[in-house]
Amino acid sequence: MSRAMLRQIIDYANRADPYPLYEELRKTPVFHDEDGPYVVSTYHAIQALLHDPRISSDPRNLTLSANDPLAQSEGDDSNLPPVFIRLDPPDHDRLRRITNRPFGPPHSPRRVHDMRGELDGIVSGLIDGIAGTGSLERIDLVEQFSYPFPVTVICRLLGVPHEDEPRFHGWADTIAASLDPDPDADPGERPKATTDAQMELGMYLAGLIEERRKNPGEDMLSQLAAVNEEPDGAMSTPEIISTAALLLIAGHETTVNLITNGMLTLLRHPDVLQRLREEAQLSAPIVEELLRYEPPVQLLPRRSTLSDIEVGGVNIPKGATVSLILASGNRDPKRFENPDRFDPDRGDIQHLGLGSGIHSCFGAPLARQEAQLALSELARRLVNPRLLEDPPPYRQNAVLRGPRHLPIACDGIRP
Repeated sequence: MSRAMLRQIIDYANRADPYPLYEELRKTPVFHDEDGPYVVSTYHAIQALLHDPRISSDPRNLTLSANDPLAQSEGDDSNLPPVFIRLDPPDHDRLRRITNRPFGPPHSPRRVHDMRGELDGIVSGLIDGIAGTGSLERIDLVEQFSYPFPVTVICRLLGVPHEDEPRFHGWADTIAASLDPDPDADPGERPKATTDAQMELGMYLAGLIEERRKNPGEDMLSQLAAVNEEPDGAMSTPEIISTAALLLIAGHETTVNLITNGMLTLLRHPDVLQRLREEAQLSAPIVEELLRYEPPVQLLPRRSTLSDIEVGGVNIPKGATVSLILASGNRDPKRFENPDRFDPDRGDIQHLGLGSGIHSCFGAPLARQEAQLALSELARRLVNPRLLEDPPPYRQNAVLRGPRHLPIACDGIRP
């Protein structure tokens, strides 16, 4: 085991199938090489650390080495406060509770459930749109379905005009790319591009927030911007901007990958695709198995230790950088039987696909509902769908891993 292995994991050449590398990585469950990060790759160790208060998500606690292959060159000069996923308690807890008021229990217990009809309409419209193009010999499922579906949903949820999507698409791509550990990135250009995108998106959202204060609606931006008398109070305007940016980007980036990875996996397993076509209720276990088998977030490369921690007989000292390889943990044979087999009938499936602990995915209920509906409707309506490229072209990003395009063909589209 060497640092070369870590470089292979983030090397684009291995993006289509990183799982053999994870298998090799698990032979050294806690890997550390000189001044690089402590890389944790087994299920039980990752699960324990995700719940350990001695692990910090706050980048201000990091001491990154220039020789760390998993280090990020993320710009952070936008003058906005950190988003709650990059904070520790108690600040994290306060902001997450406020954000959850208009989104889920206990204040808005039916928010996601009541979106079902709206989601049905969006999915049906997008599939009808594919039929309306008149060309079924080459469909790019990402461009024509997997991307516009969650983007439309998060825009409606937040109250962001969908016609502004071309404006924030580029900002979102740049900010999402900053999550990717890239040792070959220009150390000057990449942080500048990220900061510029953060500032432009911030100014755009600030304008929307001001507008919602004058003319509030039922959307999340209006509710976050409202004065609140609860114990946690209200967010400051900069906090609302940071939170809205997080929800806008995270609200679609990971779901695009989940849907696309899901359809790719189903097309590689036509027996499961046929079952889903006949049994729509199978969509729930299929999505859970997909979150284990092909998680949209592969690794968490920037955590730090607030005190010494022993993991698997290895002492990780205070102040060390820790990288958690979630996708490796999901394929750990000591946790899952036949982990490299896609099996929607798998019984015990406590995967790491949406994280765990206080930083578990905020939008998990919505992501699950979107993916279940998307995959069941694609299975039902596409006649004889088939891959045109396998593997398809992948996005550069090793953290948010998924196909950039998914070229497929079908013989028709059912009503």
